[in-house]
Amino acid sequence: MLLRHTPKEIKERSALTVNPAKTCQPIGAMYAALGIHGCLPHSHGSQGCCSYHRSTLTRHYKEPVMAATSSFTEGSSVFGGQANLLTAINNIFTIYEPDVIAIHSTCLSETIGDDLKQISEKAKEEGKVPLGKHVIYCNTPSYVGSHVTGYANMLKGIVDYFPESTGKKVDCLNLISGWVEPADMREVKRMAKMMGANTIIFPDTSDVLDAPQTGRYTMYPKGGTSISELIASGNSKASLGFGEWATKDAAIKLENKCKVPFEITDLPIGLCATDRFVQALSKLAEVTIPESITTERGRLVDVITDYQQYLYGKRVALWGDPDQLIPLVEFLLDLDMKPVYIVSGTPGKKMAAKLEKLLSEKVPEARYKNGELADMFLMHQWIKNEPVDLLIGNSYGKYISRDENIPFLRMGFPIMDRVGHSYFPTVGYMGGIRILEKILGLLMDKQDADSPETSFELVM
Repeated sequence: MLLRHTPKEIKERSALTVNPAKTCQPIGAMYAALGIHGCLPHSHGSQGCCSYHRSTLTRHYKEPVMAATSSFTEGSSVFGGQANLLTAINNIFTIYEPDVIAIHSTCLSETIGDDLKQISEKAKEEGKVPLGKHVIYCNTPSYVGSHVTGYANMLKGIVDYFPESTGKKVDCLNLISGWVEPADMREVKRMAKMMGANTIIFPDTSDVLDAPQTGRYTMYPKGGTSISELIASGNSKASLGFGEWATKDAAIKLENKCKVPFEITDLPIGLCATDRFVQALSKLAEVTIPESITTERGRLVDVITDYQQYLYGKRVALWGDPDQLIPLVEFLLDLDMKPVYIVSGTPGKKMAAKLEKLLSEKVPEARYKNGELADMFLMHQWIKNEPVDLLIGNSYGKYISRDENIPFLRMGFPIMDRVGHSYFPTVGYMGGIRILEKILGLLMDKQDADSPETSFELVM
């Protein structure tokens, strides 16, 4: 049933990916665009593409995701989509009244060679962009990269358009957010506030994709980074990007454009990565680390200490995005667990080097792969040859979990069969406690389920 026919014998593949461990670029671009207040993402391609991007985000966040489309027909596919996009820009501003239209391309528009910059400029020349409104864009061909690549490309598009420098720096720190949940962005803002740091975070999907139910529909929720904040980010004294794959290119562009120096850290997942993030935030914002932050760290260390016996030596298989996987692997090592299998569909040569540095001494038997041919099929084959105690990744791992009877912690994107991921953070010290609590719950449930009656205990 399901994946039980996956063969144990691993054969070299040169041109076939089975169950890829990623989604496509436009989904990432759409998510990043939703982090701007009053922004309507626009998919320059067919209606089917836009429907897929919207539905994937909607299934993950359980929120209605609004986006427009150029609605390519056969004619657009042959002769180009300029006329469709010009009409769309005019209609969107007239009917839906966003402050920003964020255009991303698709496979089809990239293949036929539509020039988004030229079309956007033509729309302005023809008066289709009202005064005070904005059109930004980025190229997101789905046949390369992943959703993380698309997120990074839209971030570059945001930085290319909005930030302005007056030549006078102000006491403010830009927090350039990697792909994390709305709750994670809210947690980062909470930590920065506790430290007394004056910050601008972008993009910011909190209060956009986790907005409260009020009984009235609002097309543009109150959340998101404001246009004024994006413009002011060019005068900030520094930028701190968390998540190298998603934020580094945007940070470099902002430095080149507005002379804002930057530092990049890992996503603050787990103990050590959060330590580095807090220290970088303290240094760049020129604030001290308060006792309240140290207390939260101490709570995480206490939980690790209290329950280490349930974690020691447990073998773990992970898949997802490099920005998430690298600090998560480091956290598992801090817990004395063994991350033995790791795959990511997102390309990037640095991932293997970073994992080699983390794993070579503590888990020399670990196997990892990213980019092309790094897929869930390979992950399942590895597990069939030597099982693991825990799976960590997005919802597509539930088939392996069911077939191999392995506990499964859902993390990453997309998660379509559970709730809570967009409301409870997994970054910071408090997020580390949540990850640890979920891991412990799964392992202890498995122990209860498998133990004979003579070993079934109330207190574990």
